[in-house]
Amino acid sequence: MPTIWIIGDSTVEDNQPPFRGWGWALPQYVRDGVTVRNIALSGRSSRSFREEGLFAPAEKEMAAGDLLLIQFGHNDEKSDERHTDPDTTYKEELWRYCRFALDRGAQPVLITPVSRRLYDENGALRFTHGEYPRAMRELAAEKKVPLCDLKRDSRALYLSLGEEKTAELFVRLDPGEHPDFPEGHDDRTHFNAHGAEEICRLVVRELRAQPVCAPYLKDENA
Repeated sequence: MPTIWIIGDSTVEDNQPPFRGWGWALPQYVRDGVTVRNIALSGRSSRSFREEGLFAPAEKEMAAGDLLLIQFGHNDEKSDERHTDPDTTYKEELWRYCRFALDRGAQPVLITPVSRRLYDENGALRFTHGEYPRAMRELAAEKKVPLCDLKRDSRALYLSLGEEKTAELFVRLDPGEHPDFPEGHDDRTHFNAHGAEEICRLVVRELRAQPVCAPYLKDENA
């Protein structure tokens, strides 16, 4: 029975309501007999995920015929111990995961970090994540690893929706609505269930376009 492994950060992990990552929504799109193992975890970079031993379940259990979906970048850009450099250590960490999968007979897929909901004073959607998406695209091309450009696709989605509709994809809480956020919360990175569903559809669309990934997924009209 093939497994789709997912590694990444809070925008990917299952999370607890009201927060949801897009990986939470993926199981509904896979074919019968395919298992989804989402081991992504909040706050992790490509480096810290490995250094904390969070890749260990995949290292122990990944088998030939599995799929490994890799999305990092949100925390790689932080200026602490999680930091990686786009052109050196970021690429090295990503390739480490890819190479492990390939050595096991599994198929890695690189996924550029999903866009944040950040607008400038003129209401224009900012470009986020700096050079990390570009570095991942370069690595995918160099190593011939399938790429889902979620950075590009999510930005296009936000632009099509406009600022107010885009906000409906993210966690927004009124004061007193949630005990963890008594003053309310207006998140610009993390999705609610609706947002996770919409972002997952973008990922699935990209995966279906990859011949090595499509067999794991239900047909589009199923």
